[in-house]
Amino acid sequence: MSAFIDKVRITVKAGRGGDGAVAFHREKFVAAGGPDGGDGGNGGSIVLRVDDHMSTLMDFRYKRKYTAADGIKGEGGRRKGKAGENLIIKVPRGTVVRDAETNEIIKDMSDDEDFILAKGGRGGWGNHHFATPTRQVPRFAKAGLPGESHDVILELKLLADVGLVGFPNVGKSTLLSVTSNARPKIANYHFTTLFPNLGVIYVEEGVSFVMADIPGIIEGAAEGAGLGHDFLRHIDRCRLMIHVVDVSGSEDRDPVEDFEKINAELREYSPELAERPMIVAANKIDLLSPDSDSLERLRNYVTERGYEFYEISAATTAGTRDLMKVVAGKLAQLPPVIVYEPEYVKPLAEAGGVEELTIKQFDDVWSVSGPWMERLLGDVNFDDYESRMYFDRQLRKSGLFARLEEMGIQDGDTVSIYNWEFTYEK
Repeated sequence: MSAFIDKVRITVKAGRGGDGAVAFHREKFVAAGGPDGGDGGNGGSIVLRVDDHMSTLMDFRYKRKYTAADGIKGEGGRRKGKAGENLIIKVPRGTVVRDAETNEIIKDMSDDEDFILAKGGRGGWGNHHFATPTRQVPRFAKAGLPGESHDVILELKLLADVGLVGFPNVGKSTLLSVTSNARPKIANYHFTTLFPNLGVIYVEEGVSFVMADIPGIIEGAAEGAGLGHDFLRHIDRCRLMIHVVDVSGSEDRDPVEDFEKINAELREYSPELAERPMIVAANKIDLLSPDSDSLERLRNYVTERGYEFYEISAATTAGTRDLMKVVAGKLAQLPPVIVYEPEYVKPLAEAGGVEELTIKQFDDVWSVSGPWMERLLGDVNFDDYESRMYFDRQLRKSGLFARLEEMGIQDGDTVSIYNWEFTYEK
């Protein structure tokens, strides 16, 4: 049996923007062609895409680092460098992307839209951008900016309408197999289901739903015991749960105790999940001994607590069709499958110390560069006033302006920071 991988940590890094070029137009009989260095190409982005042919995160088991291509450097003749190719990462539908440090949700990959997880860096400007009437021979260009990088957790939460819960070996896999197109492996021993199985239930023309057989939960699952903890997350999206209970006594267990133990695990894992609508299915009625009171005791217990109760035999299919019709009717009245809203807000980069910056003077132009400046620029939208004001505050906080004054900057000189420049005024 192939492994079911449903949670992985990966590192993604978008491509760096290509550097701008320093070049001058050279042509016979043209006396002063001027600067014509082209811009660097933008770096490639890391893009997530849903692939409905994938059912696990197995592809990420051995490959954990993903890097998109860098942009190409600009050339003379104002030729822009080629942009780095985006790296497409395919994930199963229902994959939730979390920030590895905060565990906050970045994106729920449950729709058909591609998602840019890490944006490529902007390409640097070529020297033709820096020509002015008084600066006709700019001998400098700008480096490209680095792409974004993230450590993220990919977590698969199955997109199922209905979840089958219950102790191991109570007949969940059999119920799924006789009511759907799923073909789970079935055997008469504990933990035969090592990973969730999904099946589509067709009730009638135009009426169908997806049902998931969740691996058997045992006591302590919410604390990580057994297999339950690894797979409880797959019930998170289910709108309705069918609690399958073995009433035959074939495992020498009490059905009422089993029912309460599973519910306790659900409450421990997620109080909200424990409040989801639930139907109780008493299974293996074909194996009941004539003198057993298990069925009646369970019926009285669950109906007193407001649950609907149905008798079935998954092995003989008795009652299974009627149960599926009831489920379809209830789903028609329930809200759609949960889609998780993003919680993650990228923290804005902050300025470091001025001593970490490289400052160079080209006539009346002061070129400023450095690692923290690159990160800061990646978070600034110069078309937005508030963003520009944040950038200005960070520059003042770093002591950059005081340092420039120490170095002799004059009013009217130009401060050039990558692809952004402004006129200095005290």
